[in-house]
Amino acid sequence: MSSPDPQVRAARNRSTPPAVRGPVVAVTGAATGVGALLTARLAASEEVRQVVAIDERRGECADAEWHILDVRDPAIADKLRGADVVVHLALDLDLETDPAARTAYNVRGTQTVLTAAAAAGVHRVVLCTSAMVYGALPDNELPLSEDAELRATAEATGVGDLLEIERLARRAPRAHPGLNVTVVRPAVLVGGTDTALTRYFESPRLLVVAGSRPAWQFCHVEDLCGALEYAVLEKADGELAVGCDGWLEQEEVEELSGIRRMELPSAVALGAAARLHRIGLTPSPAGDLAYTMYPWVVSGSRLHDAGWRPKWTNEDVLAELLAEVSGRHTVAGRRLGRKDATAAGAAGATVALLGAAAVVRRARKARRRV
Repeated sequence: MSSPDPQVRAARNRSTPPAVRGPVVAVTGAATGVGALLTARLAASEEVRQVVAIDERRGECADAEWHILDVRDPAIADKLRGADVVVHLALDLDLETDPAARTAYNVRGTQTVLTAAAAAGVHRVVLCTSAMVYGALPDNELPLSEDAELRATAEATGVGDLLEIERLARRAPRAHPGLNVTVVRPAVLVGGTDTALTRYFESPRLLVVAGSRPAWQFCHVEDLCGALEYAVLEKADGELAVGCDGWLEQEEVEELSGIRRMELPSAVALGAAARLHRIGLTPSPAGDLAYTMYPWVVSGSRLHDAGWRPKWTNEDVLAELLAEVSGRHTVAGRRLGRKDATAAGAAGATVALLGAAAVVRRARKARRRV
């Protein structure tokens, strides 16, 4: 039998794309937020063979293979078979979620994913926590290295869950030999996010606690997805801190944002925040304030050494954040409706914080009358 014409053979070769030899990657929490962005990014990557998307509802990425289930379901092990890497992004850090329910979901979900990944023969799991696990402390170095001690406490929203996830990450390779775990820790995350730290910029005044030393470092979700992709492709591993290069001092933030400060003594600010949270008027515990008082800036040296660079600057991310929160009004972590915001606009945070004692007194009197 004669050989095909060389021109025919060349045409066939051009029409058949080369096989992608990269990893099969499973992403949990793939339908929304960072998970949706990462799923789309990996599905479009020539270095990734296939993306398996897992969530409780189907997302928009048509190029992924979708599986609809709760990450706490042990049946997830069957969905992970054949995957080389799992990126676990199915976390609930919503300020309005009941704390006990949030912890049950976050910790149990991470435990199940790690165990299922090991059972399915997955060789790497990538977890995403936050640079908040380092803690915001007055004696923190600027910037912190990835190896810095995790000195956070469970007093801020979701941080207790993140510390437990970090503990599970350290224990997993010992419990499941052959399973590697990479942890990515972003700075203040911006880009469709809603946290106590993004709500800080929705206030009519930026609360500054007297004697504190804030330092602001942001991380855009696009840069976080880039860092996660580096972890997926094993270009970097271990504990990876990610954020914009450098940081902004509080005075720079005020100048760039055009929002004036309101400075309060520590006892007043922390005491008012604790009381307002205790009686259920605000979703943020007093521990969230520490992250606006003291530095927790990270160097990101491991990612930089691997060749990764942020595409966003702190100034650019702050500008995007301010555009996102425009029109929203938050006082002491509590988002106000338009009517409430109009009434509170002039006094704003001053009324909320300095008047906290009066609010608490009224609430107590009301409870006594019931």
